[in-house]
Amino acid sequence: MLTVLKKEIKSYLLTPIGYVFIGLFLLLFSFLFFTSIYGSKILNYEYLFYDGSTILTFILPVITMGMFAEERKSGTEQLLLTSPRSLVGIVLGKFLSAAFIMVITEALLLVYYVILTFFGNPSLMVALNTLFGFLLLTMGYIAFGMFVSSLTDSQIVAYIGSVVFFMAMWILPYANIPVLSNFMAEISLVEKFRDYIYGKLLVSELISFISFIVLFILLTIISLQRRKSVK
Repeated sequence: MLTVLKKEIKSYLLTPIGYVFIGLFLLLFSFLFFTSIYGSKILNYEYLFYDGSTILTFILPVITMGMFAEERKSGTEQLLLTSPRSLVGIVLGKFLSAAFIMVITEALLLVYYVILTFFGNPSLMVALNTLFGFLLLTMGYIAFGMFVSSLTDSQIVAYIGSVVFFMAMWILPYANIPVLSNFMAEISLVEKFRDYIYGKLLVSELISFISFIVLFILLTIISLQRRKSVK
């Protein structure tokens, strides 16, 4: 796993993709920050992240869409599946490397908290709680995006598939569609993230996030195992 982790982190940091993701996210978050402070006069650091999760919906698939889709398209999937490394180690290595990029991004987001201290008195504990919840949300998105990438050889399909599902978690809980709306409300990570913005740290929500992450990591492993058996 460590070998894959180091390799993937280098691929993010030695190629434009990692910097494009971080730069684009910070650019859009900066615009959100500016409109909140000077437009809406909102001085609550944590409230920025609810709208920030909208940015995540469209930006995060940029780093997950090629995790396995590119391997399959370029023909290196054969080497990956037949290597002595376990599929568990490969999947976890790719997952943790993407999570590492998001940790860097979140660390940079603390700059906005520092700026807000000049305008008001934002709560540090609520801010840290929000950042923790945002990281959980991100890891859930990474796990799902990674799973979608394992199903196709097209990065575009992987990107669109991830974005559509993430948007569904935003929209369908309020769509008033019997059964479906209730189901999406139950699994929507965005709805669970809302509690972190209000400074809550609920065990039930934490378990839900972890369960979602583990589920799609396992589904990714199963997807690769099936392809390996076919090979």
